[in-house]
Amino acid sequence: MKIILALVLATAAAFVPHHVTPFPKTVVFGSGKYDGQLWDLDAKMDIWGAWDPNTPRSETNFNPFERNPDGNACDASGYFPGETNYKDPMRPEMNWAGMMKEKETMAFVEANPKAGDVPGAPGRLK
Repeated sequence: MKIILALVLATAAAFVPHHVTPFPKTVVFGSGKYDGQLWDLDAKMDIWGAWDPNTPRSETNFNPFERNPDGNACDASGYFPGETNYKDPMRPEMNWAGMMKEKETMAFVEANPKAGDVPGAPGRLK
């Protein structure tokens, strides 16, 4: 009986491929650092400070001040309106002083581009 079992297993092993191609990796969408939190100017500056334009764009590596071709801003995970994973962010109350602070911050960001922040960089939308 043991001999028959050994022969059956040896024969079955002949039909098993030697090189098994792994299944493609499934991309699991997580969330950004500020997903579900207040998506205010301080949060955007934190994400911008950590952003590396030379590293592929992801939910934790994106320019929060970048706009898509329609002119829309991204959410706290770097997704734009119309994309499957877009979540409407929690926005702060806005007033004139807040808009002026945001204007100053945008002038700073535009005047100080990060090294590697060029069209076609892996960390940019385009």
